[in-house]
Amino acid sequence: MDKKVCLVTGGSRGIGKAVAKKFAENGYQLVINYVSEKTDLKKVEEEIKRDYPIEILFVKADVTDMESCENMVKAAIEKWGRMDVVVNNAGITKDNLLMRMKEEEFDQVINVNLKGTFHVTKQVIPYMMKQRHGRIINISSVVGVAGNAGQCNYAASKAGIIGFTKSIAKEVASRNILVNAVAPGFIRTDMTDVLSDAVKESIHAQIPLKRMGEAEEVAKAVYFLGSEENQYITGQVLHVDGGMLM
Repeated sequence: MDKKVCLVTGGSRGIGKAVAKKFAENGYQLVINYVSEKTDLKKVEEEIKRDYPIEILFVKADVTDMESCENMVKAAIEKWGRMDVVVNNAGITKDNLLMRMKEEEFDQVINVNLKGTFHVTKQVIPYMMKQRHGRIINISSVVGVAGNAGQCNYAASKAGIIGFTKSIAKEVASRNILVNAVAPGFIRTDMTDVLSDAVKESIHAQIPLKRMGEAEEVAKAVYFLGSEENQYITGQVLHVDGGMLM
């Protein structure tokens, strides 16, 4: 059987790159979506293919644009003829208190995080239904469950992803397509690395495990839900947060 294919949006850095590497480790061909012209594709490719003998298709696509998403998925289908796993990871933040938040800050976050998930999912579902098989994992957040001051736009987008996940899971279950969400807590990334020690200590105090998570730990959860090890879990939200929302 042909090797399976995994599409990761926002897959060139952070959690997205960790997810891509985890699927590569298990022999999946990769479609890595990116949007910034500054993305060092050669470096990402070398980092993944140095350890794993798989193929990578890089596709520049704006997830806020339906046609761009359609072209991205078509490129993957033309290359491999199948689409097995989709990880909707692309996301942004535009934090501000509600009183100060501009309408465009709210719209931008909703358009990338929530509407982008809709666009990509809508494009891949027909192929998965034809295959009568597929796995979709949407990256939400603990903020989408608990809320967070200064992040009403981000929280709304991530809460929306949870509702979207559960609804689509019900729509496509009869075709053996499983749809789940992963809700990371505080994860160590480039963005959190620049925080002061005092801020990091404050964050650690909120987490029962007393540390931030690693991107690789999120990737393991995503891989399980997307792999053939998962045969009977759909419409669920798996928290990877060190017990933060117990």
